Amino acid sequence: MSWLWRALGASTGSHRRRSGQLADRALERAGELAGAGERAVAEEARAATKGGKINDEAALLAALAAGSRLSLGIEPYRVQLQAVSRLLAGDVIQMATGEGKTLVGALAAAGFALSSCDVHVLTVNDYLARRDAEWMGPLLELFGLSVASLGQDSTSAERQEAYRASVLYSPINEVAFDVLRDAQAADLNETVHRDAPVALVDEADSVLVDEALVPLVLAGAEHAAAPSGEITAAVSRLEADRDFEVDSAGRAVYLTDDGAEEVERALGIESLYSDEHVATTLVQVNLALHARALLARDVDYIVADGKVKLVDASRGRVAALQRWPDGLQAAVEAKEGLEITEGGRILDSTTVQAHMARYETVCGMTGTAVDAVDQLRQFYDLRVSEIERNQPTKRVDEPDRIYATAEDKLAAVTERIAAEHAAGRPVLVGTDDVAESERVAGRARERDTDAAVLNAKNDEEEAGIIAEAGRPGAVTISTQMAGRGVDIKLGGADEAERDRVVDAGGLCVIGTSRHRTRRLDDQLRGRAGRQGDPGCSVFFASLEDDVVRVGGAGEKVVATPGPDGRLDEKELSGFVAHCQRVTEGQLLEIHAQTWRYNKLLADQREIIDRRRARLLETDAALDELAERAPSRVEELSPLPKEALLRAARQVMLFHLGDEWSRHLETMDDVRESIHLRAIARETPIDEFHKISIEEFRDLARRAVDRAVETFESVPVDEDGAHLDEAGLARPSATWTYMVSDNPLDQHGSAASGIRSIFT
Repeated sequence: MSWLWRALGASTGSHRRRSGQLADRALERAGELAGAGERAVAEEARAATKGGKINDEAALLAALAAGSRLSLGIEPYRVQLQAVSRLLAGDVIQMATGEGKTLVGALAAAGFALSSCDVHVLTVNDYLARRDAEWMGPLLELFGLSVASLGQDSTSAERQEAYRASVLYSPINEVAFDVLRDAQAADLNETVHRDAPVALVDEADSVLVDEALVPLVLAGAEHAAAPSGEITAAVSRLEADRDFEVDSAGRAVYLTDDGAEEVERALGIESLYSDEHVATTLVQVNLALHARALLARDVDYIVADGKVKLVDASRGRVAALQRWPDGLQAAVEAKEGLEITEGGRILDSTTVQAHMARYETVCGMTGTAVDAVDQLRQFYDLRVSEIERNQPTKRVDEPDRIYATAEDKLAAVTERIAAEHAAGRPVLVGTDDVAESERVAGRARERDTDAAVLNAKNDEEEAGIIAEAGRPGAVTISTQMAGRGVDIKLGGADEAERDRVVDAGGLCVIGTSRHRTRRLDDQLRGRAGRQGDPGCSVFFASLEDDVVRVGGAGEKVVATPGPDGRLDEKELSGFVAHCQRVTEGQLLEIHAQTWRYNKLLADQREIIDRRRARLLETDAALDELAERAPSRVEELSPLPKEALLRAARQVMLFHLGDEWSRHLETMDDVRESIHLRAIARETPIDEFHKISIEEFRDLARRAVDRAVETFESVPVDEDGAHLDEAGLARPSATWTYMVSDNPLDQHGSAASGIRSIFT
């Protein structure tokens, strides 16, 4: 099977042997070097990277290992130095959870930075970015490197400073959104982002595969078409299956004839589908219905501080500054009886996959790269290097426990938690969403089992909860927040009771269902049995679980449950695994289809970015306006040239951004209806490209024409162009949209694609 492994993008055995030899030589030198002190270590590293390139990798690895020992008190393992070597070669490495990826990433980042390459270490969340920057900071600073981190709450000044660092730790979304926000700036001093040659991606499969499916959309304030209180009340009285139906995938909801008549009676109107109501009232009814039927509190969102806050399902965290588009945010607010906020217009968008093209070198690390090797090769041309464990695993992975119903499964999960707790064993329970985590915690407490709950409602308590999750008998119930990057120390944060926990069998990980991809299962399972520690994992499943309903749609299962609802038939274990493989295949197909649509827009965005840079960094804006409107420039000539240049840039950039925004809106509409092209026996992707190219061709011309028109009439003084007086003010606020992006799915996800339910 080695040929297949290589074909799928894996590094060869020769690469592994070479990295192993380099690690051995480095470890021989590291001890002696550490004894010489920090200055000697830093000088050795600089000598190994003289001229801005790595000219002695073994010496560099030795200096990095010695630096780790001196600054952190951590002596890297041989396998960790092997991993550093493969990262410096541009690979994605697979290291088992608990093998020290955080240190490996910092050592590789130092190696790149010493070679005159600033590095963005991209993580999956704020917590990990902040934690790793603080933890690894002393190591990087020993080599004279600066380090910083970004988070959702970082100010513009903090962002500007952070991007100047040699090594920046940040969630991928923060960096990408900074690029989008900078594109709205009319002055270089207003920008914050600075490109780096290297992206080192932590949890690479999550960022490069899972997150790649999510468009990153920047929106500006605009009035929302919110359902009225009367409409919200009418929709709340509708009965499922009679008045409305939800499709089998749970992604779209439709009024029945009975439901339409019920709403019409409640509103006192003749027909929702009349010319008077079809574009207004019907839209609001559908929004209210979507909010009621498809978006669940404590699953898709939480309500805190009088506001609706979206939950990022892949992370289990609150998605700060994210909203739903197309009036859906307002509909959910109306549903919850909250104050209605403004809607938004798309200003700009990108994807993680498109953003990664900005980096000259992309590498990364994860515990589950092998399962994503084909995606990494196909979409990023990245190789995967598998790194051996430092110590053999002692974790026991039990067979799945499968039940007929979700209620039977919950009872069994509760029983297992109580038993492990009574035995003095720490337990980590992984759940799908906020509601389930609280439901499981409630059942556990009914059994006199105290449980700490970690989810989007209390993410500020994350560090404290994780620190105590390894205590004897501790029960921690978490969403995906604890599925990646979390190191639970046996015996508690100080490991004072480690021996007692080891004697009890180590950490027990319980999954309350299978995820749509086994990589997430493996990440959760990997919280136990780290670095040779004992531990166990077991997953519970039911025939009512999401992965079974979606992956097994249309298939009939015949089985007889026992008295407790458990299904013992061996075939069912294979069936659940089959359902998971189906959902994984669906995700891969969606990714491939989505990128075919996004790639053209990404190419077009590069053209727009180059145009923006030219207008911002040169006198091109004023030169072009002087050529097209010489009399106006002559009229304004008494003003300082800098004021004229500022005004020209403001006008030109405003209309370029506005035309690009209109283009994105148009293409979004095209994608909403592209499935109709397939019905007409046309190829959707070809038609999309044809329309996109035609729409984009005249964009620059229209932007310049409109800019000339504005420049000739807008008030201009020493402060620049007063666009607001011409009704051309930029949005007073911006936010990001949480959407899905499957152009061939006419329904979209439960959180997007609203227009498709209006037809």
